[in-house]
Amino acid sequence: MIDSGATQWVTDLMATLGAPGAGLAIALENIFPPLPSEVILPLAGFTASTGGMNLYAALVWTTVGSVVGALALYGIGAALGRDRVVAVAARIPLVKVADLERTEAWFERHGTKAVFFGRMIPVFRSLISVPAGLERMRLPVFLTLTTLGSALWNTVFVLAGFFLGERWEVVSGYVSTYSKVVLAAAAVALLVFIAIRVFRGSKAGGPGGRAAEEARTDRT
Repeated sequence: MIDSGATQWVTDLMATLGAPGAGLAIALENIFPPLPSEVILPLAGFTASTGGMNLYAALVWTTVGSVVGALALYGIGAALGRDRVVAVAARIPLVKVADLERTEAWFERHGTKAVFFGRMIPVFRSLISVPAGLERMRLPVFLTLTTLGSALWNTVFVLAGFFLGERWEVVSGYVSTYSKVVLAAAAVALLVFIAIRVFRGSKAGGPGGRAAEEARTDRT
């Protein structure tokens, strides 16, 4: 179901500013994920098909908007810094600093792939910029990967809206389903993580766990 309010807002923005309006909408979508790219991009393509803007300008400006929004989130991650995140993580129930360290090690090995392919996963396409900032991924690398990944994602959906014309909403329906699947998978992963933490915690709190902990304490 497409939010008619969001659609009207994006339509008005593009009517006022043209292709730069589409870029501005996408920049905001990166920072505020509830603004749906599955509405903005095909709508920009449809607008281009009616002569409301140049198709190439729409592709360029939406990619520029993606990069600007990603840079803002990268800056937030860099400003937060590792020490602050570790301090916050240490206070969150069921989250251990060791988990964060493993995540950091994973990002160090696979961060380039995560930033590139993450640009094509709803919600995560925005959030992936934050750990990139936290880990201080080299800015030229981050910008290159973000530009390429965003250009691919944007081009597919802008062109879909362009060729579908008045049926551009069909694209939004498919992407909305894709987004729900991704979010459901993330929710299941979170529940599994919590279940494992609770299970391990109960085992550690049992007689065997306490005995092992006391033995370690005696040795030290």
